[in-house]
Amino acid sequence: MKMAAGCVSACRVSAYHPSSIGDTPVVIRGFNLKFQQKEKTGTNGKYRASLIMNPESFEVGRLIGSYGFMNVTSYSGLQSRPDFENSSQANDVGGLRFQDVREGDVQIRLYEGRVTQGPRRGTPIIFKVYPGKQVGGVEADMMASNELKTHAFLQSCSPICHNIQILLGGFETKTGEQWLAFRNDGKYCAADYAKASCEKVSKNLALGEQKFWNPFEQEQYIKRKRSFIINLLQGAFRGLAFMHDNEMLHQSVGPASVVLNTMVDKDAAYLVPRLRDLAFAVDIQMSSLEENSGGLSEGLWRRARSAGAFSPMEKRAFGIADDIYGAGLLFAYLAFIPFCEAGIIDSLSLQRLLESTFKLDLGAAREYCLADDRFLEAVKFLDVGDGAGWELLQAMLNPDFRNRPIAEAVVNHRFLTGALL
Repeated sequence: MKMAAGCVSACRVSAYHPSSIGDTPVVIRGFNLKFQQKEKTGTNGKYRASLIMNPESFEVGRLIGSYGFMNVTSYSGLQSRPDFENSSQANDVGGLRFQDVREGDVQIRLYEGRVTQGPRRGTPIIFKVYPGKQVGGVEADMMASNELKTHAFLQSCSPICHNIQILLGGFETKTGEQWLAFRNDGKYCAADYAKASCEKVSKNLALGEQKFWNPFEQEQYIKRKRSFIINLLQGAFRGLAFMHDNEMLHQSVGPASVVLNTMVDKDAAYLVPRLRDLAFAVDIQMSSLEENSGGLSEGLWRRARSAGAFSPMEKRAFGIADDIYGAGLLFAYLAFIPFCEAGIIDSLSLQRLLESTFKLDLGAAREYCLADDRFLEAVKFLDVGDGAGWELLQAMLNPDFRNRPIAEAVVNHRFLTGALL
C-alpha cells in the first residue's frame, strides 16, 4: 500500500492457483493437537472460542488448490510512461523506484472435507493447510496461529458478521502442519470472478454482432455485471468495517481474499462475499498498540513511523487507513478487470498506472482511460452517478492517510448503496 509522496509502503496480496488430485477421502487420525480453546482479552473483554479441536472429527477429501503470498512494495514519486509494463523488477529512476514484487515463502494448500462428528456432522468444509516449520519456517506457524486467534475473536463478537469466513476448528499434524477448517461457503474468490468475466468479454467481442444482436440484451448484460460487482464490493467492505469496529485490521485485502458463493452475474441478489486470509490481521486495541510491535505487524508499524504516525492513536488511524487503501486497490481491480478483455491489464500493472504514472490523481487517470476504447466500460461504470465511482475511489486512494474515509463511510457511499444502478 502506498502513502504520501516520498514514503515507502508494502501490502500483501494472495493468489489462488486451482488444482486437484482425485476424490478419495481420507480420515485424519492420531495427530497431536496444538491449538487449544484459550481465553484472550479482546475488544469485548474475555472470550472463549467454540471450535472443534479433535482431528478425528474431520474427513479430508480432494486437493482443490493452493496459493501463496506476495510482498508488493510501492515507491512513490516516480514519473513513468502511461503504459502497462509487466516487469516486476525494481527500477531506479532519479533515486526512486516503483513496485518491487517478491513471493513469500509460505505456500498454503486447500482441501475439501466435512465434519464427521458432533452437532456439525455433515457440514462441508475447506481445509487451509499451513506447512510445518521445516518447510514454512516460523512465519508459517505465526500466520496459522494469528489466523485462528483472529477468527475465534471475531466469531465471539455479537452480532456475528456474515461477510467474514467462518472457522470451525483446527489442529496440528505430527509433521507440524497446521490445519484450519473453514465452513465451505464457496470455492471461488473475486480474482476467479474477474478472470472468468474478462474471458467472457473476449469471447463476446470475438462473436461480434452474433452475440448481442439486441441492444437491450447488451444493456442487461452490463447492468447485471455492475450489480454483481457492487454487491461484491459492499459485502467485502462490510466485513472490513466489522473488523475495524472490533479493533482488528485485515492487512491482506485483495481479489483472492474475498470468497464468493456464486460467480453468476444474474445471481447477484444471492451473492454473499466473505473475507478470508486473516493471517496478517493486526490487533489495534490501545493496550496492544502501546506494546512493542513485532512479528507479522512489524512492517505496518515501520510504514506508520515513516508516515509520521508515532502515538498509539496515530498508529491506529494509520493502520485503518492502510486497510482502506488496500480496499481501494481491490475496488479499482473490480472496476476495471471484469470489463476488459483478457490480458489487457492485471492487478499490478493497474496499480502501477494509478500510483506511478498518475500519482493517485484519479481525474487524470480517467482522462487517459477514456481515450482508450479497451477501458470504455470501466470508465462508464465509475462514471455512474455523475462520477460517484471515481469520487469514492479517489477518497480511498488519497495519498494522505489522514484524509481517507473509514470503512463504514465507504459502505454507505452512494456508489455502493445500489441506488445509482
